[in-house]
Amino acid sequence: MEQNLTKGSIFHNLILFSLPYLLSCFLQSFYGLADLFITGQFNGADAISAVSIGSQVTHMLTLVITGLAMGTTVTLARAIGSGDKRLMKRTIANTVVLFTIFSVITTLVLLLSLENILTLLSTPAEAFRQAEDYLKICFLGIPFITAYNVISAVFRGMGDSRRPMYFIAAGGVINIVLDVILIGPLKMGAAGAALATTISQACSVIFAVSALRNINLGIPLHKYDFIPRKTTLWKILQVGMPIALQEGLIQISFLIITAIANQRGVTVSASVGIVEKIISFLFLVPSAMMSSVSAIAAQNAGAGRHERGRKTLFYTLGICLIFGLSVSRICQLWAESILRLFSKGEPAVVTMGAQYLRTYVFDCVFSGIQFCFSGYFCAYGKSYISFLQNVVSVFFIRIPGAYFATVLFPDTLAPMGLASPAGSLFSAVLSILIFIKLRRYMGTPLERKNISKHASELQKQAV
Repeated sequence: MEQNLTKGSIFHNLILFSLPYLLSCFLQSFYGLADLFITGQFNGADAISAVSIGSQVTHMLTLVITGLAMGTTVTLARAIGSGDKRLMKRTIANTVVLFTIFSVITTLVLLLSLENILTLLSTPAEAFRQAEDYLKICFLGIPFITAYNVISAVFRGMGDSRRPMYFIAAGGVINIVLDVILIGPLKMGAAGAALATTISQACSVIFAVSALRNINLGIPLHKYDFIPRKTTLWKILQVGMPIALQEGLIQISFLIITAIANQRGVTVSASVGIVEKIISFLFLVPSAMMSSVSAIAAQNAGAGRHERGRKTLFYTLGICLIFGLSVSRICQLWAESILRLFSKGEPAVVTMGAQYLRTYVFDCVFSGIQFCFSGYFCAYGKSYISFLQNVVSVFFIRIPGAYFATVLFPDTLAPMGLASPAGSLFSAVLSILIFIKLRRYMGTPLERKNISKHASELQKQAV
């Protein structure tokens, strides 16, 4: 079932891989977006604030899991490109072991830290209990979030991004139906939104596991493949850990910005929460491009076809620039109309949210550039580059920028919205400079020699 991304039209492969992945991300993010939208139709600012805060925390967790799972996608893709069946088997099996342990520990830690998390986020008193109910239910669903993303990572590593889209699409339909029932007639508020999300995620996992059992992977797994192996786990973590930390840092910066906004009252909290969710939705295109260039460039790197990987990077950069500039223009023209979709009865939320959206949306342009380079660096096992530059961006630009904008401009959210684009602009420029510097080291004669040596070793093993 694996798909060869080292041959044929580069642009054709990119579109065929990225579109299903984009739709999968859209549907997964749609959970939180649908929760927020339907909550806003039946509830006031307190419930909107609770769901927006809670969904931001769960979104951060999802991105961390997805980032960690990218280690599996890249390791598996490089193994396919080089024809290393043994590494393919061990990658899949060790991934199962690694993420099982991860999901259990994460669930316990977050449940025990629930009240502290909401306190650190300066959750408004009016929204505190509902936010607590929302997160408690979502944290219990962490094993489902983890399982879905791990199975999806395996499929994508093998070049198949369509099946994960089917799994999450089915869950998305279930989520909307349950949202309407639980939040509307049953009047469960934020707890109903969380319950709908958790049940729909569990259904996605059931669909994914059923499909996986009925598919011939071509690489039968045995009990000894599930024995944790340092070399295999290191290959996964070497790529996945920096990406997970990078995503975590970016989302933590968003949460800190949310905490800063929460201190200004429930209206500002709801405004910022809605815009953060909109931006997270728009970020799906850059995220899809990042994962696409990672998988495609990784397979080509494993096969020694480095020029194809670079061309894939350039295509994704073009797509992200066009998308970022387009949505920025749309948000300048119709910011109020977009905000009214989520808060019909709160005109103050619409006004302040529109201010924030008009400046924040420029982050889609600069983050798109940075995400594409992150995916390319990841394909070559250099994901630490993006992590380090994001550390600088978060702690020296995003967070200080949001804080000082709040202090200096207390009557508007527009300056605060510039903090994240400024951080992403720094990362994008630095990524370009690093790419120019490292380009000659990616796909050099020495690297091609190592690939040839590895291929010879595999041939000897086969004999």
